[in-house]
Amino acid sequence: MAGIQRVSFFAVPMHASDLFDRHQKVRTILQVINACIELKGSQPQGEIMINVAIIYHSGYGHTERLAQSVAVGVRDGGAEAGLFRATELATPQSEHWTTLKAADALIFGAPTYMGAASAEFKKFADTSSHVWANHDWKDKLAAGFTNSGSVAGDKSSTLNQMFILASQHGMIWVPPAFKPGFSKSSQEYDTAINRTGFYTGVGTQSLDDHGPDQSPNAADLETGRRLGERVAVVAHRWTGAQAA
Repeated sequence: MAGIQRVSFFAVPMHASDLFDRHQKVRTILQVINACIELKGSQPQGEIMINVAIIYHSGYGHTERLAQSVAVGVRDGGAEAGLFRATELATPQSEHWTTLKAADALIFGAPTYMGAASAEFKKFADTSSHVWANHDWKDKLAAGFTNSGSVAGDKSSTLNQMFILASQHGMIWVPPAFKPGFSKSSQEYDTAINRTGFYTGVGTQSLDDHGPDQSPNAADLETGRRLGERVAVVAHRWTGAQAA
């Protein structure tokens, strides 16, 4: 038929050597791809470091020793710990407020004076109202510790103050979660963990005639350390970060 041309197709013979070369090329490409995948998987992923800020007041050094033990526990739990004196946060202009805003958890500490937290700690709590205005601490973790000269000393009042402060800010409270260590006749008061038996936070005892080098004793300091470690562990779970 006019206008139609017949096109002929010719099969081009392929030698065995050509097939082998193509197979080798494909195999090489696959090896390179697999190597890239393995290299990417072996590279360390960026770790999320948990930051815990410990804000405390200490009148005579006893509560400061406890705060230092709490910081040790935070580090034992795989997080970074920062210690801040409440007196350094007495005004909204303090540079430390920015650090607290960036922290994943805040741990409050103060001695119990006359059945309540010290005035210096209360000053910090009142000053934090400018943070409350923006809800900058909302959904951060919080915990607390206190110290007094007697076994009880109305320390629950101070821990409740800290709990209410955290609640005002919309924070998530982390209790110690360990049982009283001195509730049986077979247990020794001087060596018991959580020997004063508080559940809301940690409450330790420093005898009135003891300096900070003597009280709180080793058991109380270990109780504080365990609180710090617990907060760090919970913070890793709360943020989804992997412990270092």
